[in-house]
Amino acid sequence: MEHRNRRLDLTLGLGLAAFLAVPWYRIEGGFFGLGWLSGFPSDAAVAPGLAQIFAHGRSWLVVALVLLGICAVARFVRDPARRGLVLAAAGALGLLFIAAQGLAIGFTGWTWTISETLFGPLADGQPSMGAGAVLASLAFILIFAFGLAERGVMKGDAFIVASIALLVCLVVVFVFYPVGSMFAASVQDFDGSFKPDGFLRNIQDGSIWSLGCVTGGERCGVAWRTLWLALMTASGSTLLGLAFALVATRTRFPFKKGMRMLTVLPIITPPFVIGLALTLLFGRAGVITEFLSDAFGIEPGRWLYGLTGIWIAQVLSFTPISFLVLIGVVEGVSPSMEEASQTLRADRWRTFWNVSLPLMKPGLANAFLIGFIESMADFGNPLVLGGSHGVLSTEIFFAVVGAQNDPSRAAVLAIILLCFTLSAFLAQRYWLAGKNYSTVTGKGDSGSHIALPRSLSIGVHAVVIPWMIFTVVVYGMILFGGFVKTWGLDNSLTFEHYIKAFSFSVTDGVIAWTGVAWNSFWTTMEIALISAPLTALVGLLTAYLIVRQRFAGRDIFEFALMLSFAIPGTVIGISYIIAFNLPPLEMTGTALILVACFVFRNMPVGVRGGIAAMSQLDKSLDEASLTLRATSFRTLRKVILPLLRPAIVAALVYSFVRAITSISAVVFLVSAEYNMATSYIVGLVENGEFGVAIAYSSALIVVMITVITCLQLLVGERKLRRENRVFGAAPVRAATKTLSQENPA
Repeated sequence: MEHRNRRLDLTLGLGLAAFLAVPWYRIEGGFFGLGWLSGFPSDAAVAPGLAQIFAHGRSWLVVALVLLGICAVARFVRDPARRGLVLAAAGALGLLFIAAQGLAIGFTGWTWTISETLFGPLADGQPSMGAGAVLASLAFILIFAFGLAERGVMKGDAFIVASIALLVCLVVVFVFYPVGSMFAASVQDFDGSFKPDGFLRNIQDGSIWSLGCVTGGERCGVAWRTLWLALMTASGSTLLGLAFALVATRTRFPFKKGMRMLTVLPIITPPFVIGLALTLLFGRAGVITEFLSDAFGIEPGRWLYGLTGIWIAQVLSFTPISFLVLIGVVEGVSPSMEEASQTLRADRWRTFWNVSLPLMKPGLANAFLIGFIESMADFGNPLVLGGSHGVLSTEIFFAVVGAQNDPSRAAVLAIILLCFTLSAFLAQRYWLAGKNYSTVTGKGDSGSHIALPRSLSIGVHAVVIPWMIFTVVVYGMILFGGFVKTWGLDNSLTFEHYIKAFSFSVTDGVIAWTGVAWNSFWTTMEIALISAPLTALVGLLTAYLIVRQRFAGRDIFEFALMLSFAIPGTVIGISYIIAFNLPPLEMTGTALILVACFVFRNMPVGVRGGIAAMSQLDKSLDEASLTLRATSFRTLRKVILPLLRPAIVAALVYSFVRAITSISAVVFLVSAEYNMATSYIVGLVENGEFGVAIAYSSALIVVMITVITCLQLLVGERKLRRENRVFGAAPVRAATKTLSQENPA
């Protein structure tokens, strides 16, 4: 009881601070700049909630204050069930009221005509929500969760209930609300009235649904072309990722460290660079194209500019993601099950096919799903290599920023894309439903996996080694491009591109960053280092809740998480601009909108990787900890997280890299103050400064490799002690000898 009261007291103190200690509304110039302290609390622009109610005419805020007071009174109710009911009701009403008044009241008054009809006109409006409103909302969420826990929801585990409540609210605010705002805008006229004509016209467009061919050719509609490309990319990246994971964990391949680095390189490459490198190699004037023409008389063609070129670039880009997901799953397969199969006289191939591979199903399914969604949402590769073969993501981009200027068409294409990705998600769920893939149970085994079948070992090496060589060639061309004057035309060596991008000077002990790339570089590092741990934290916590907890709406919650990952970044960027450019949450032009976009765009990778890894952890590990009276939070921190280190590394690496290399959403969200590296590189490419763009990209690759290495060292490796320390070989032999002496018969 004392612990519960202390928990509630801290939350009530947070709610009181929201009304007394910080500005209620958004501060121009930023909250953390602390410039608002000079006018606090009397100035209306920076006044706290209590002053807004009694001194500045925002009387409607008194409802939230009264509800917080009801929660404070309920703290002294002795009956837990009754106290929980009051806290849950008051917390839910408080949160709903803050959201409703933020949506209903804008800068000049009511934003809804019905509100003015019901309550009369307002003398004044209100700015967007600020620190006070956000803290009050957080307090009401926690009060609601603690109330449910008091009533026995989730066995009274306040940490679990609060985590679910917080994640649901975050998904609603940063996924459902912006996407819903964009779709609502697609069926509205410029004055906000309902007008679905554009939506209906585009959904029936023949260029989307044409069935001119079945292999993704030029006559195919953009929907089927994108679907075919996504299926081929997901299949290729999953198979390659599995091959790399098997070579890294089940063979004696001598170049494993180099192979791991090469599998990471494509994912840390800024956008457009792989496409440009492939163009330099295989384009009409490419190095390999000219060599084949001179040596064998093969006429240069345009085969690279279409689905084939996009497919090669996407498989090269997304295989590392599959590898990061699959390597932890391949490592997690228990050797004891493989040994049991061989004990029953199964050969290596049969053991791998019937025992090892089925236990990798969660990883394979998740890798395929991620590859499918990544291909659907990819923007950079189709833009560079697509030619006349547009896909959904590029068509959405041109519908928004091109001459069409047709948001209804962009919304229709986004809905089609979402249907494809959610269908893949449902197929994956159906394939894995009702099966158990737990292999890490806390029981001992030998600790060594069986070798691969000889034919399979030869096959994976035959795939991995050529792909490694191809990757080295591609990145060799990228590195070469930063040291030549004009990439592909004047190949004389020079350092001027690096000097222009990253020059600096030292005057009186003060460093002056004079290079043109420094401003966007420091901004990118700051945003990436903030968003990466947040993405990993939210993603792995969500995976824990999905796998280990049973609560109402869990499937809907999981669908919502995939929503932001399934929609192209261009749509995410547009939806964030529409949703967060006006009250109640105004974040455009700030670092916060970039961090939020990265966290909720990249979180599904952490979720899928966490689910795949956690599916192999037997529930008995959790139950043993809980039986010893550890809380769910301590169990998660001490038992689960140490066994999820591969998933943690994958989430940190992927979120950090995507924060640096993402372009499709970033191009809409950057500002003069917060300009990201990818947006700056796109500007360089558009201006024809390919050398500086490649030099900048090469520097980013080096920085990302360094940071990824540090992250891996910081997190460490998962150590699964396979041996049975109590009944090892020596104790068993001793026990057997003793028994034989006591009972010779």
